[in-house]
Amino acid sequence: MSGKYSTKVKFEAVAQEIQTRIQKGQYVSSQKLPSEYDLAKEFEVSRLTIRKAIDDLVQKNVLYKLKGKGSYVMSQQKIQSGRSGLQGFTEAAKEYGKVSKTQVISFNLLKERPKVILEALHLTEEAEIYELVRRRLYDEVPMTVEKIYLTKEYVEAYTEKDFEGSLFKLLEEKVEIAYSHQEVEAILVTKELAKLLEVPVGNPLLQVHSITYTKDAAPILYDQSYYRADKYTFKNTLIRN
Repeated sequence: MSGKYSTKVKFEAVAQEIQTRIQKGQYVSSQKLPSEYDLAKEFEVSRLTIRKAIDDLVQKNVLYKLKGKGSYVMSQQKIQSGRSGLQGFTEAAKEYGKVSKTQVISFNLLKERPKVILEALHLTEEAEIYELVRRRLYDEVPMTVEKIYLTKEYVEAYTEKDFEGSLFKLLEEKVEIAYSHQEVEAILVTKELAKLLEVPVGNPLLQVHSITYTKDAAPILYDQSYYRADKYTFKNTLIRN
């Protein structure tokens, strides 16, 4: 950080940098921050500027102070998938008062059709299956990487650009979504996922396999996604309200 900040930098910039470190996991829930003296030295600003930045983050419920002990990171609220029934990421973020963003990594017709996908979607080996890979962000923070598999009938009219919004909204133009069954297991972050989710390799991660169905129990999509364990909790069987 040396040389990046000067004594003229406003406290807002320091507050933003501290908040970014929290979002990226450099400072974690309940962790004590470095002292005002150490932060002032690092950012090359006055202790008054650091104090204003910390007070600003306390007001925003990002930090809290313990008298005589210092400043600590507030425990972050996790998103509970399924809290209000079966929801897409966009809908869940909106319910929590947050802004979602979707980045399409790839959208391709599969050349090889894994058996697990064929069985999950009740398809024959000749079926045309598309793979949609997306990264989802929650207030600009990477939260999940999802790999979704659907048949041609649901996606043939769309381009990558169309999938930057709600997938459920697109699908419900063609089919009624009823429920989803999920299986969740804990794994560790790989090098590839660490880069996409901006978390350290080896951190805990939730791998979620889900199949979404119509009301007649016909499978619509198979989803293999990876969620930050520090941000998400899950319910298994979800009903579309």
